[in-house]
Amino acid sequence: MTTELETGTTSVVEPEVDTRLDEGGDHDRFAHYVPKAEITKAMVTGVPCIALCGKKWVPSRTPENFPVCPDCKRIYEERAASEA
Repeated sequence: MTTELETGTTSVVEPEVDTRLDEGGDHDRFAHYVPKAEITKAMVTGVPCIALCGKKWVPSRTPENFPVCPDCKRIYEERAASEA
């Protein structure tokens, strides 16, 4: 015998998302390393993505027009070397 009461309601718990963006600065002059799926998600949903260097923003421009962020490049290369 079940003793649960049915209320007819459902609760949905959604994860809290930090939508604050980084303020301008030198990071805006660079193209940053972010997983491709996260970039697409950020562009579609407007939820900021986070680059390897920690930069948080919603991508909106063509990264090929900018030099690669030196911090992102260094972190990427360190990770690649440690996996090899």
